[in-house]
Amino acid sequence: MSAPELIEIRRYPVKSMLGETLQSAFLGEKGIPGDRAWATRDEKRGGIRGAKQIPQLMRFQARHMDDAAPLITAPDGESCAASAQDVNQWLSVKLDHPVTLWPILPADNVEHYRRGAPDNEDFEQELRTVFGRLPGEPLPDLSEFAELLEFESPPGTYFDAFPLMLMSRQSLATLTAAAPNSKFDVRRFRPNLLLDFPDGTGAYPEQALVGKVLRLGDAVLEVVSTCPRCSMTTHATADLPRDTDIMRHLVQQTGGNLGIYARVVEPGHAQAGQILETV
Repeated sequence: MSAPELIEIRRYPVKSMLGETLQSAFLGEKGIPGDRAWATRDEKRGGIRGAKQIPQLMRFQARHMDDAAPLITAPDGESCAASAQDVNQWLSVKLDHPVTLWPILPADNVEHYRRGAPDNEDFEQELRTVFGRLPGEPLPDLSEFAELLEFESPPGTYFDAFPLMLMSRQSLATLTAAAPNSKFDVRRFRPNLLLDFPDGTGAYPEQALVGKVLRLGDAVLEVVSTCPRCSMTTHATADLPRDTDIMRHLVQQTGGNLGIYARVVEPGHAQAGQILETV
């Protein structure tokens, strides 16, 4: 398979909020510095919660600032720094839901990362709600993510499972061609690294990288898994409307997976325009 080019680097300073595009970034053990560095805790149901449970988060924008406390902009255009004394009240009012905003805490503070009470006592129904699956549609294979049945994220982090998610422009184009009435916009799917493959490398070419070790700039990545998609992909995001058909098409076309997860095995710098080479 011909080597793909990195065309975008994306960072999301607050879990589940819209993020920002970078031209270059350091890739370390915990991914891109400043990525998912903050998250909201649900003060009604308990636990760190993302847009799977509080979907309106996906209409907020977060930008990394020099003091490392991101600036958050609400859908109405008003902004508040994560370090502001009244940020919890401000964000709760804007979300119409009681939350507090937290930076990453040490990994040994396991109670901070433990999942809050489920919305449904029926475990299968809870999973179907989280992953946006209808009765009769298959649930994702979660064997790679057993830790996340107990914790919202790996303790010491706020990313979903692994520090980097990669996706290709070709996968979005394939889905758009199959379902032109739905908007398969990259903002719905929140990759860290968006790739462009040479012509003729397949409908979902990044999936062929699972299990491979890649060099990007002077960083080395191990691709560990496909990425099971959840209900977040269907929520209203920026100017994109809520669209539950997104998940119907994902289940039909890809088994509900899109993109791939990777970990960093050798830290280093990467920049847009570089080629990913198999090691």
